[in-house]
Amino acid sequence: MLWFGAKRLARGLLVVLFVTFLVVALLGLAPGSLAVVILGENATAAAVARLEEQLGLNRPVWQQWWDWVLGAVRGDLGVSLVTGVPVARAILTALPVTLEIALLALVISLASAVPLAMLAAHRAGSAADRGIGALTSMLLAIPAFVAAPLLVYLLAIRLRWFPVTGWVPLSEGLGPNLRSAFLPAFSVALIEIAAFQRVLRADLVTTLREDYIAAARTKGLSARYVLVRHALRPSSFSLLTVSGVSLGRLLGGTIIVEYLFTLPGLGQLVATGVSSRDIVTVQGVVAFVAIAYVLVNTLVDVGYGYLDPRVRLAGER
Repeated sequence: MLWFGAKRLARGLLVVLFVTFLVVALLGLAPGSLAVVILGENATAAAVARLEEQLGLNRPVWQQWWDWVLGAVRGDLGVSLVTGVPVARAILTALPVTLEIALLALVISLASAVPLAMLAAHRAGSAADRGIGALTSMLLAIPAFVAAPLLVYLLAIRLRWFPVTGWVPLSEGLGPNLRSAFLPAFSVALIEIAAFQRVLRADLVTTLREDYIAAARTKGLSARYVLVRHALRPSSFSLLTVSGVSLGRLLGGTIIVEYLFTLPGLGQLVATGVSSRDIVTVQGVVAFVAIAYVLVNTLVDVGYGYLDPRVRLAGER
């Protein structure tokens, strides 16, 4: 079991290293210079050269990346080259917003997908099942950056149920906080609703064909009772696994939505860092999101292997 988990962690570490190197390489290919951004367009070439040497921007990309890795191993993600704020502090300040959006999106996804999946599985092959299948196909085809403006127009501008943009901290009240968080969370939850519904429906349809389900029905139990008490729990294993993976994906998937809704989360931090060519900030945030994603996936893999020995044995071969 330890070897199984160690292999997953090792693979995750390679992913994090590759992603952080890719960030440095891509930002290095962008036109312009961070020194020009800091000093302004009227800065002299000599001043720009001195600042680039001071910040280490004149060194090869691999060396800049390696120096960052050595610092990150010691727990130092660096200091923003633009604001002078430690990147770790900036991440901790923005993290509660992103985490709340991701968790709320996960709750919305599960609360919507489970009833839809139960209805579709209970009436498999019916018009209701086909209609839900068409709905989920449509949701899968709409990315968050398209769904967000549509939801803003319908629910914020036309109906005025929610604010268009902005963020209300939880310290100012649960109601106002949820009103400001619902639209961003719902925008990223739409695709997850469709994915969760399809996974759970497929497992429920298989479970409802089992002999013990037929035995429960012959006892005169209602269809709803059989579906909820006897079929839902054994069919939720895959859904729980996918939910864990989805949480890690949502932490990084909220970046575009946070930028559209001007939320002070990790997405806004990355967008600001990219526009100002703040390599250290962008690299720190990307590394943090990648590590969070890898850890969540590793925990899910290890948990799956613990619950199902066949997965663990296959991974150890």
